[in-house]
Amino acid sequence: RSLSEVTDREYVTADHDGEVLKLYYRMHLWTRLQRLVFQKPIQSIRVICPFPSVRQRTASYDMSKEQRVLQFVQQNATRGDPDSVVAAIDKYGWEKEWAMNVGDAKGAILDGVVKETAPMTMLELGTYMGYSAVRTVRLLPQGAKFITLEFNPENAAVAKEMISFARLQDRIIQVISDSAEAIPQLKAKFNVETFDMVFIDHWKDAYTRDIKLLETNKLLRKGTVVVADNIIKPGAPDYAEYVRTCGKYDSTFHESKDAYSNTVIDGLEKSVYRG
Repeated sequence: RSLSEVTDREYVTADHDGEVLKLYYRMHLWTRLQRLVFQKPIQSIRVICPFPSVRQRTASYDMSKEQRVLQFVQQNATRGDPDSVVAAIDKYGWEKEWAMNVGDAKGAILDGVVKETAPMTMLELGTYMGYSAVRTVRLLPQGAKFITLEFNPENAAVAKEMISFARLQDRIIQVISDSAEAIPQLKAKFNVETFDMVFIDHWKDAYTRDIKLLETNKLLRKGTVVVADNIIKPGAPDYAEYVRTCGKYDSTFHESKDAYSNTVIDGLEKSVYRG
């Protein structure tokens, strides 16, 4: 059959959303082709999509995963409430799509270290969508300086909106740069002598390079706490070996589950700089 023979009744009563979506796009394409070739359609065909769920899902999947998480937060969390932002991101990760945040299980370990350390200066390597920045800064003392670095500008843009939704934009300094270029400039650009705490959660093969850069640029002091994510999955074996054997750190592995998983093992490495 030609597409022009598909009736409105058949269209509306298609078996499921997938068939509706295919018919919708085929009919839309057919109409566009007629306009290109004949300047106007040969036969009037109503191109409609009477199912809101199809329209919503199609629009949603035109966005990146990070944008979908942001939209979910904006629709389900409370503006200005960082706890509800963190909870909404975790809910999305458990119920809709996995995302490479530190997550709630390892996040609880990170929370404990932040509370124990109470850093007045803190650096994060790997902003991603802003989850760990929001999670961490909500626990920092007032007046603390928190700097987060992100290489990917699209992720940084999502993080900016996430942080703004949590109303933490005045407490978080976002830097869009490769960490290897940014680290040597942190002292001069942001008036930081050393960091009380560092959270590493960016490219795993850059962990060792960047902790050495922090040492070389004298951004660590005696007692600085460095926490690194994903030691097991996807894994940072070179980094783990370095902090455990170089003699500069007292290092402890904290086993947990990977983000939004009840079965996959991962964990955080907590390393205290000896100075």
